Amino acid sequence: MHQLRCGGHGVACHAGIAALSRGRWWHAPLGIGNLGKLYEKYEEFISNDLEPVLQVPGATFVGINTSHGVTLRTLTWNLRDISIIGDIRREQFEQAEEAFQHSPPEAARVIVMHHNPVKGELSQRHGLKRTKKILGAFAAMGVDLILCGHDHQESVHYIEHTKKGTVISTAGTVSSRSRGGRPSSVNVIKIFPSQIDVTTHIWSQTKKTFVAGPHKCFER
Repeated sequence: MHQLRCGGHGVACHAGIAALSRGRWWHAPLGIGNLGKLYEKYEEFISNDLEPVLQVPGATFVGINTSHGVTLRTLTWNLRDISIIGDIRREQFEQAEEAFQHSPPEAARVIVMHHNPVKGELSQRHGLKRTKKILGAFAAMGVDLILCGHDHQESVHYIEHTKKGTVISTAGTVSSRSRGGRPSSVNVIKIFPSQIDVTTHIWSQTKKTFVAGPHKCFER
């Protein structure tokens, strides 16, 4: 689960695959069964809003639920992908675009989702299928920043498009399941009118705290 806190202006929670459908996909494999069971526990204990929208001064954050369980659209030839691959449906793109249209024109447009649209360095796997099409759709709606996770390895990418570049911040993990035995990490992001700064803070075993690590700056 990802928690987004914006300097006292609000908090938005966005669930990951483990909190949503991964452990419960068998309630409705391929859409057959009780779809409500997929998100039952998350809705009961955390929130019934699977795609929250948070507007704060200078930015609009739009959540997209990419955890849909096992469907025809998430199946691949790799058996390890069953219940792991995410998906974004057409109506979700439309809802996100509508949310951005209701935000101030100067506000940064930020997508919050679980699955990573860029291949992980160690895993060499995408969290979504059709990533080129997905990133193109986000660029067309003017998305400045994508916040995601899933890969259990921190990374920061900049995807250049014809119309607009997009920063992709993939969170690591604060658990012991960091890929490759890497230390836990968090990405700290600052959004300015003309740029986006991303600093990865890495857990220091000696200092018993997160310390600032790699830093990247991108023009908006």
